[in-house]
Amino acid sequence: MFILELTYTAPLDRVEALLPAHLSWLEQHYANGTFLASGRKVPRDGGVILAVAPDRPTVEALAATDPFVPAGVAAYRITEFVATTVAPALAAHRETLPA
Repeated sequence: MFILELTYTAPLDRVEALLPAHLSWLEQHYANGTFLASGRKVPRDGGVILAVAPDRPTVEALAATDPFVPAGVAAYRITEFVATTVAPALAAHRETLPA
């Protein structure tokens, strides 16, 4: 499981101009089961996405396709973790520690 933390690198008016494309990108990855939760950070200097993927290179490649990235309005910090304890709604994503 991965935490994708976005930090805005441009003024909010540039971010807002790309928001429809970013939201469409989010919807696509919710539909294919990659994204589990997302939202704005408070204060609004970026956002957070909770994602599942087979490996880090896959997530890094996916983050690079966010319309915010090629436009230069956001940068990603990606944290991988092993979700050994989850809420019942996320039971399908429970992981075990490697042996």
